[in-house]
Amino acid sequence: MTKEEKTALIKDFQKNEKDCGSAEVQIAILTNEINNLTEHLKTHIHDFHSKRGLQIKVGRRRKLLDYLKRTDVVKYREVIQKLNIRK
Repeated sequence: MTKEEKTALIKDFQKNEKDCGSAEVQIAILTNEINNLTEHLKTHIHDFHSKRGLQIKVGRRRKLLDYLKRTDVVKYREVIQKLNIRK
């Protein structure tokens, strides 16, 4: 992920102009990284180190989504819809 892509993600999900670490921003960044790793693993099936990294990122995103659901259900639904996580 390039620096420009990351700043664009942060601008889309930040609460105010100084926010760069809220749960919404972290979920968006992790989702982008998960999508990139998924594409990588489609061509490199036996890359088990990357597969483990993917599993760790998915678990971290799951925890952040659970936290967001507990604290702010409306924002949780917005983030899920915006990132198209649930099918």
